[in-house]
Amino acid sequence: MGPSSPLPAGPGQESVWAYPRPPRLEASTKLIQVVLAGVTIAETRHALRVLETSHPPVYYLPPIDILMDHLK
Repeated sequence: MGPSSPLPAGPGQESVWAYPRPPRLEASTKLIQVVLAGVTIAETRHALRVLETSHPPVYYLPPIDILMDHLK
């Protein structure tokens, strides 16, 4: 059986239990890179981040910052 309450977030971490419900959408200027087989296929500082209670953050990248030729 797992713990009865969420574990506290460690240094440099965020707790998914502190995220809002309903979900929140926020702009992120953090450098987000997607690397596939050693090739950077996406890189942006203009991502959108979705935060929702008990879920890990999800990043959405602008299509202009994605090398679509690498996607099928």
